[in-house]
Amino acid sequence: MRRVAAAGVATLVALGATGVGYLVSEAGADAPAALGPGVVRLEVSMKYSRYSIPAHLRVHEGTLVEFVLTNDDPINHELIIGDEAVHARHETGHEPYHPPVPGEVSVGPGEQGLTTFLFDSPGTVRYVCHLPGHAAYGMQGEITVEPAGD
Repeated sequence: MRRVAAAGVATLVALGATGVGYLVSEAGADAPAALGPGVVRLEVSMKYSRYSIPAHLRVHEGTLVEFVLTNDDPINHELIIGDEAVHARHETGHEPYHPPVPGEVSVGPGEQGLTTFLFDSPGTVRYVCHLPGHAAYGMQGEITVEPAGD
């Protein structure tokens, strides 16, 4: 019995070491290239209250991104892109539904939505689902807008 337990522990240690090695190698991997310039279409699915895109994106200044969203969850989601003033307005909950305007869209269960955003100034903007609890669950990230010529 001890031999079986020891073998089980050894297997778990080996798997753990492999997992740690994988995480380290992934963390050291090259970051995705900046999107753009020009017009870029970005497919984003939402499942298990998560966006399918990385928590940090890079975009070249002057890039127009078309965000095509597919909600694979049985609950509503949204994608709000903007500076802190935009997010402060949405965090108060005064806009429970967002018509498809640049940088703001609501997507019902099993539906698709589209919004565009022109990244015209260097800096950082955030994207968030402001429905109750969704940002805390991980539906948020940031986009660094790199100056033209970088």
